Amino acid sequence: MKQVLQDLSSGTTSLLDCPAPKVRAGQLLIDTTVSLISTGTERMLVDFGRSGLIAKARAQPDKVRQVLAKARTDGVLTTVAAVRSKLNEAIPLGYCNVGRVREVGAGVGGFEAGDRVVSNGPHADVVAVPVNLCARIPDAVSDEAASFAVLASIGLQGVRLAAPTIGEAFVVTGVGTIGLLTVQLLRANGCRVLAIDFDSAKLALAAQFGAETCNPGAGEDAVAAGLAFSRGIGVDGVIITASTKSSDPVTQAAQMSRKRGRIVLVGVTGLELNRADFYEKELSFQVSCSYGPGRYDPAYEQGGHDYPVGFVRWTEQRNIAAVLDLMAAGRIDVAPLISRRVPFEQAPEAYDVLASDKSALGILLTYDHPADARHAAAVPLDPTPRTAAAAGKPVVGFIGAGNYASRVLIPAFKAAGASLHSIASAGGSSSAIHGRRAGFANATSDAAALVADPAISTVVVATRHDSHARFTADALAAGKHVFVEKPLALTRDELERVEQAHAASGRLLMVGFNRRFAPLTVRMKKLLAATAEPKSFVMVMNAGAIPADHWVHDPAVGGGRIVGEACHLIDLMRFLAGAPITSVAALGMGASDALAVTADKASIALGFADGSFGTIHYLANGGASFPKERVEVFVQGRTLLLDNFRTLRGFDWPGFRKQALWRQDKGQAACAAAFLDAVEHGGEAPIAAAELFEVARATIDAAEQLRRG
Repeated sequence: MKQVLQDLSSGTTSLLDCPAPKVRAGQLLIDTTVSLISTGTERMLVDFGRSGLIAKARAQPDKVRQVLAKARTDGVLTTVAAVRSKLNEAIPLGYCNVGRVREVGAGVGGFEAGDRVVSNGPHADVVAVPVNLCARIPDAVSDEAASFAVLASIGLQGVRLAAPTIGEAFVVTGVGTIGLLTVQLLRANGCRVLAIDFDSAKLALAAQFGAETCNPGAGEDAVAAGLAFSRGIGVDGVIITASTKSSDPVTQAAQMSRKRGRIVLVGVTGLELNRADFYEKELSFQVSCSYGPGRYDPAYEQGGHDYPVGFVRWTEQRNIAAVLDLMAAGRIDVAPLISRRVPFEQAPEAYDVLASDKSALGILLTYDHPADARHAAAVPLDPTPRTAAAAGKPVVGFIGAGNYASRVLIPAFKAAGASLHSIASAGGSSSAIHGRRAGFANATSDAAALVADPAISTVVVATRHDSHARFTADALAAGKHVFVEKPLALTRDELERVEQAHAASGRLLMVGFNRRFAPLTVRMKKLLAATAEPKSFVMVMNAGAIPADHWVHDPAVGGGRIVGEACHLIDLMRFLAGAPITSVAALGMGASDALAVTADKASIALGFADGSFGTIHYLANGGASFPKERVEVFVQGRTLLLDNFRTLRGFDWPGFRKQALWRQDKGQAACAAAFLDAVEHGGEAPIAAAELFEVARATIDAAEQLRRG
């Protein structure tokens, strides 16, 4: 498979060889025949990528504030590394894809192999797309025409919000591709339309579609034109499909509208509004959201849960289907909007045209190469042999290529000398991107094949939480050493399966509990070793809020944040106590109408066999400028305070007052190195398996108590 990607740091667009994605439940696997470059959104992304660092910062002031806050809590060096990692990302481009269904995922109805479909899939010759983001193409609509359906649905949603009626006078401000489609949609609704733009060629197309025109660039007054067009009463509605930093389109829309007129923003403009313009006329102003209801709702888009048609008549999928029906009936004509056709293999050149030719409208990528050749599950990245005998190091395969794996785990394993063999991701592209950058030999979308590969001795599992236990058990059963990112398991049944697989395997098992390997934690452990009394712990994780619809909150997918993240502190307390956990008591925030999620605000009290005890405060309702993690230990008339893994202070501690680091170090590199050293030299696991299972049980116990209330 090949896919178009953009480097965020330089704006360079490239065509990358990737493993073909695997179709998952609720998806369609599609062989692409044509895709449309969005001259609005994608030009904006290309321009942003090609801009300098200062320009990027000016374009995202909120992100700059986040960076400054992180620098204050985590340190400058850690923050710089995080920013560089973010800017080095390669992002997929495109969201207007047409092709033929190759395979239908489990649970999908209404589609079959061979169907022609339009979707919001990216510019790739094979795409796997959730079914609610796909629509079947009528026979009367060509593939090229259908590629405009997603863009047209954006305009259609704006039209639906404006609710035009037959005979009303509407203005479309900004007649790029979406604006010209919106003109046709309004005409199909029986409206008179005035198109406003600075580009005379685009206005000529609008006139061809039946609109009157106004060109402010030629000295024409937009407000006067709108009032004249409305025969002096003010226009009934304005749909703004322009992209500009200026607030003029909104101001002009208000001034040309009649009393109780409707203004809908589909594009992007400045929003410095004059209250009087809106107040005196009781104008309504609404921002339209993409393709329509369902957009950005994970349950609809990823989970496949459709909205009942009796309550939500027009979802994003049904909007796309409605556009296709209008095309089939001849009410929407996209042929004049096609500026050029470019073979998919020359996609990077198409983006050069996009950046240089601001008048371009529809740029089509055509996919004429054989479909069967696109479906390789594995792609070689580096021909250097990865064998234990040749490298003298553990030969490692990674399952998962997400943010944490790419930014933290892979660099840690590489720095520790691992021989990087293969990296797997279900979508294919992320494994190719990060695998090539890190120096893996192969990228694949087939995790099972990676686990079964006899050349691989060690597997790292860094996927979503609900697959950790399954991949871990499978890899152990295949005779591999396993490093799994936390959590080890979400349920007691999953944990039991892993325990059984480990007992039968004779292989090393490691969970990414890196905090105990942090240099300041190691120093704490040494200092505590000189004490004889039980210890008292207070640990705080200022976790920060995550949106309520994020997958981590789903008990079946993420397990919740206690299982997914608070487990770090449970393990850390177990390590510092140096004794088995004997009791777990969890108390969470009560239900509140003011909060969508309360399960991520809790206290967990642990008791230990030596008499030590401690409390973990896991809080998602704290200030972002407050340090994320804080550990206090009270023992024998002394106190240790660890602040965000940057400074360690001793109070009344003989021979110790303070140790500080230049940069935050949570122990990720040392954790990976300790595991690889044990694999390479046949030593004991850095954390005893019994202790891993003990911490997992305590974590699951705490989460279950919180769910019971």
